[in-house]
Amino acid sequence: MSALVDAFRRGFEALPATLVDAQGLGAPRRAALAAVLADGLPGPRTEAWKYTSLRALSARDFAPAAPAAVDAALLAHVPAPRLVFVNGVFDAGLSRLEGLPDGVELRPLSSALAGDDPRAVSVLARRYERADEPFARFNAALATEGVLLRLQQGAVASAPVHLVFVGAAAGTDQAAHLRHLIELRKGASLTVVEHHLGGGEHRHLANHVMHVHLAGGARLRHARLQDESAGASLLLRTDVVLASDTEYRRVDLELGAGLSRHELNVALQGEGAALHAGGVLLADGRRHLDTRLGIVHQARDTRCELPWRGLADERGRAVFHGGIEIRAGADGSEADLSNKNLLLSDAAEVDSQPVLVIHADEVKAAHGATVGRLDENALFYLRSRGIPGPLARGLLMQAFLRESLAVLDDAALAASLGDAVAARLVREGSPA
Repeated sequence: MSALVDAFRRGFEALPATLVDAQGLGAPRRAALAAVLADGLPGPRTEAWKYTSLRALSARDFAPAAPAAVDAALLAHVPAPRLVFVNGVFDAGLSRLEGLPDGVELRPLSSALAGDDPRAVSVLARRYERADEPFARFNAALATEGVLLRLQQGAVASAPVHLVFVGAAAGTDQAAHLRHLIELRKGASLTVVEHHLGGGEHRHLANHVMHVHLAGGARLRHARLQDESAGASLLLRTDVVLASDTEYRRVDLELGAGLSRHELNVALQGEGAALHAGGVLLADGRRHLDTRLGIVHQARDTRCELPWRGLADERGRAVFHGGIEIRAGADGSEADLSNKNLLLSDAAEVDSQPVLVIHADEVKAAHGATVGRLDENALFYLRSRGIPGPLARGLLMQAFLRESLAVLDDAALAASLGDAVAARLVREGSPA
């Protein structure tokens, strides 16, 4: 048994029995732990983990998450309403819930576990059958905190809801397992901004699983900004279900952490469902960033637009797997995947796998991937206009990466995320 698996086993044994068994979840929690203990961690021969080795991570020991303090100034740019977690623990003092409109429920998972409504935490009973999803299994066993965000039928939230996860320095390396649910009922509309921030240097591990459910006609914009400490490890999984005539717009910015892997699985189950999802992977230093898309068209006239951009410099590595499946009966579907990457160093690496599987007739689908260098002609043009070389390179990279932000269809939010990308590019030691 690896040190990591043993640490998680000990973390489960340290949980109070009343918490493990809360809301009747004891049996599925123990089953999830038993499954991952039996199968262990996937190795390099497991296709889903071929480009992301767990060898170094498996040798590490982590203590369970514990409360920690951070400077409130770190969140000065994050307005209300917001729910804040520090090292995986809900922080009521930093959270601000004012401004929530009628029909919007926002609360920590821990409050639901302590309540009397098993339906509120039913997602925790989900089973994960495959051996290549160990961290989802660990999450099913160990998660006792997270976000519950629900909108009633027809509810409209005009101001974005912010979900903030801060990694703070502590005396030991800690592991946090968080489970989240975002649920929009018929006709509801919402914007969510998810922040993963470093509140000091640390080497913690955060294991997130998020469920997103959109009922008929619902609209959700979802931006995730990952700017964690350079020593942090983040393992995230988002499972999305879209009903008829829904629209899910999403952007993921991978700007920080030492290891970050995000699995985005979207099932377009209702006719006319639409997914617009883009992302940026900025892998410099020794950063390893891995994104895996699993998009499944299950109904007629569904569509997805997936522009993803990667940038690798120094000894960084960007990994992208873009999987799209159009199932039998999903006629009229449209799918467009584009993964473009810039390689800025001979020591950096980009691995891109676009995959398109079609079992239906009368569909429109395209996918492709490119890896190249900065355009020397464009760079020369900017420098000939008096722009210094580093600034010219930064401008070209910003333009290249900003392409993915347009899928949000929200100029103000896209501009804010673009500013975050620009700020990241000009940090000391960055490729700009």
